[in-house]
Amino acid sequence: MQTETIAIHAGNLTRSVTGDVTQPISLSTTFFRDENGGYPGGHMYSRVSNPNRSALEKVLTALDKGADACAFSSGNTAGMAVFQALLPGSHIIAPDDMYWGFKKQLLSIFKGTLEIDFVDLTDVSNIAAYIRENTVMIWIETPSNPLLKVTDIAAVAAITKQHGLTLACDSTFASPCFQHPIEYGADLVMHSSTKYIGGHSDVLGGVLITAAHTELWEKIRNIQQIGGAVPSPFDCFLLLRSIKTLPYRMKGHHENGMALALYLENHPEIEAVYYPGLPSHPQYEIAKKQMTGFSGMLSVLVKGDGARAKKVVNTVKLFAQATSLGAVESLIEHRASVEGPDTKTPQNLIRISVGLEHIDDLIQDFEQALRV
Repeated sequence: MQTETIAIHAGNLTRSVTGDVTQPISLSTTFFRDENGGYPGGHMYSRVSNPNRSALEKVLTALDKGADACAFSSGNTAGMAVFQALLPGSHIIAPDDMYWGFKKQLLSIFKGTLEIDFVDLTDVSNIAAYIRENTVMIWIETPSNPLLKVTDIAAVAAITKQHGLTLACDSTFASPCFQHPIEYGADLVMHSSTKYIGGHSDVLGGVLITAAHTELWEKIRNIQQIGGAVPSPFDCFLLLRSIKTLPYRMKGHHENGMALALYLENHPEIEAVYYPGLPSHPQYEIAKKQMTGFSGMLSVLVKGDGARAKKVVNTVKLFAQATSLGAVESLIEHRASVEGPDTKTPQNLIRISVGLEHIDDLIQDFEQALRV
């Protein structure tokens, strides 16, 4: 099946006795046992599994072309489950530009437990120099947040296979529609399902997809079930509903993102545009190779300082000044303000999540904001 068909049909697990076309919400926290103590319905307790979560994990496994998936209550808990599954003293290579929440986890929660090197992973020739005897994983984020750096997944996968390492890829910016890291050699794929998968700024979630049932994956599944940071049945229902329109929403995000990036690239008040769909992007050829679309995420450097960037953010009218991304409404933020005083993000950088409004209205909104 093609992506559009998978999104609509792969989440329908069973035909219920009442004939529901849409997977009904199962709120029960516990399930009947039979006379032999078994579970004829396939579920024991909702922390361990639930019909709605099983349906969500099934469709996400299919969309990302994996072997299995684990859904979590947030993107942060999904990533944390991977780090928790590693033995103390393990060494990770991570990108120098990555989602600040994961970087904060590694530098605070896992301080003294894991060893981390933050490396420019766009320079693949530089990676081998950081591999140690205790290195177990390379964590990549492509495109990255907020500089939209693109990492060559296949090239890094060749390195991890050579050294017996695990390759984990945060593919949130691309969504399961525009990038399939497992096809390029990744062992694990992570998404914040709060973002494009949910797509409506109304549900929190995260997911991990594995290429194979490995020992590491069994540890991750155990952390999910025993730790219990799982999405509620209603959260899973909302995500399943949103996934049915995900392929078509992503086409709109891609079209609007490309149009706004082209407009801003030629604007005299913009110093630089970071968008992997532009030929001017330093990793454009890699992005073309491993992505089928470039979504609606871009960052721009406004001419001037941080105050100038904040003025633009405060002057737009259609773009909601709010954190997060991937929703039908366009969002904008001065990213360095979110990341705090130790951020390395340029002060004049604005991160933009281009929504599904009419592109002419979005361009006009930026035009009036950049005139102020």
